[in-house]
Amino acid sequence: MNNSKEFINASNVVTKLNTSLSNEEMLELYSYYKQATIGNNTTPKPSLLDFKANKKWLSWSNVANTSTYDAEVKYITLVNTFINKYGNKQ
Repeated sequence: MNNSKEFINASNVVTKLNTSLSNEEMLELYSYYKQATIGNNTTPKPSLLDFKANKKWLSWSNVANTSTYDAEVKYITLVNTFINKYGNKQ
């Protein structure tokens, strides 16, 4: 998939935030990033014993059928929210 310049810029900005994001914030970003770059999650569900992989899989699956455009917009909006909340490194 071809992603917008704005989306690519937002994905680069995330690494420049002044703080570490919470697990919930990271999962939300992850889900929209994967949806925008790959589309619907078609990977097999991981074992419940692999807690981290399972949470990521569920998060991505929860945004199934979101269009690439809508996933990009949501991702960019989240990044802007986190910049306003945490600031970014100069």
